Amino acid sequence: MPELPEVETTRRGIAPHLEGKTVTRLIVRERRLRWPVPEDLAIQIEGQRFERIERRAKYLLMQIGGGTLIAHLGMSGNMRVVQAGTPAAKHEHVDIELDSGMALRYTDPRRFGAILWARAGEPHKLLAKLGPEPLSTDFDGERLYQLSRGKGVAVKPFIMDNAVVVGVGNIYASEALFAAGIDPRREAGRISRARYLKLADEIKRILAHAIERGGTTLRDFVGGDGQPGYFKQELFVYGRPGQLCKLCGTTLSEVRLGQRSSVFCRQCQR
Repeated sequence: MPELPEVETTRRGIAPHLEGKTVTRLIVRERRLRWPVPEDLAIQIEGQRFERIERRAKYLLMQIGGGTLIAHLGMSGNMRVVQAGTPAAKHEHVDIELDSGMALRYTDPRRFGAILWARAGEPHKLLAKLGPEPLSTDFDGERLYQLSRGKGVAVKPFIMDNAVVVGVGNIYASEALFAAGIDPRREAGRISRARYLKLADEIKRILAHAIERGGTTLRDFVGGDGQPGYFKQELFVYGRPGQLCKLCGTTLSEVRLGQRSSVFCRQCQR
């Protein structure tokens, strides 16, 4: 699944091609995504100019005309810029053609993503209860410590809760917990303030580094400029069950937490 670094990489890739450009035509080949593409979307965006391309959590927010085009990449989607008129392959569901002769193309093999519309001044319900951005000053270890008091849930699903902090998905939660030396199975409410301060620092460091490296190439993710991410080769635990820990040589273990696979090192993470 594309996570925060992948979505931010996509934003950085598409923004220079969209901002200041006018939509000439919307082509919807498949409307049935996680939620249907709005029937009146063409009326809302054709002839309108993209102002700003932003990101909130794992949502791309494209300010245009009288509102915001909201895109989510789902489990395996991507957005990239192509020449307008480029023949569409399977799973390439939406094109937004621009007056520059380019088009923003949305691809989603599993159709778990979404393209939605929010009118100006009407915040979309999907964005209403999101926690702080992990790279902002609103997020730190003290927040994790305070929100975790009395929580019996394992620490990994706790830090993946979007109400706690947005954008820390399975890949980067696994990597941050490894870097902080915390067992993902440990109860959130039993972790000390000092360890949460370390964990928050690692979340920030790893996400920032992944963004600079272009995200993680996993199956279908492609950056907004058509180039793959390059962070995968630097993963310590995610996707490596049964392999040796890069730090201590112990065989990595795998458990399921919150219906997600979690790989960790029993020696390095306590």
